[in-house]
Amino acid sequence: MEISNEKSKQIRTNVTDFLTSGGYPRAEYLKKIQYFGAQGEHCYLQPWNFGTEPKDIYFGDNVHVASGVTFINHDVSIFMLQYMDPETKFKARTGEIHIGNNVFIGADAILLYGVHVGNNVVIGAGSIVTKDIPDGVVAVGSPCKPIGNFDKWKERMKA
Repeated sequence: MEISNEKSKQIRTNVTDFLTSGGYPRAEYLKKIQYFGAQGEHCYLQPWNFGTEPKDIYFGDNVHVASGVTFINHDVSIFMLQYMDPETKFKARTGEIHIGNNVFIGADAILLYGVHVGNNVVIGAGSIVTKDIPDGVVAVGSPCKPIGNFDKWKERMKA
């Protein structure tokens, strides 16, 4: 199948826009093509890579994701185990990632499969989210744990 020059130009334009645009236009484009399981309103998505199963990622409204954030929907250790012991069946470890409303995820954070991040949450830069994060908290670390209150953080952020 041959692609027309016009179609080729449109594809190049879409790819260029995706790679060079900011987080709001990128989020709108990804929403338009229904890239994720769900995506709410007013999202800012800076990362370029959303893992191999973006349909297993669900974003609420007003979610802002900084650069370098990684979404991991599965554990590939099963392939190593299958190679070591081809006669044994091993369980694949996969899962969805759910992000609530009014969430900020700091740069270079990692979210693992099977986690739910609640509403009104800040995830600190470089955190590794291995378990659910409840509503209304500021959470940081490896593993990521709540260390503060979202509403108090919001007050401190006022000019």
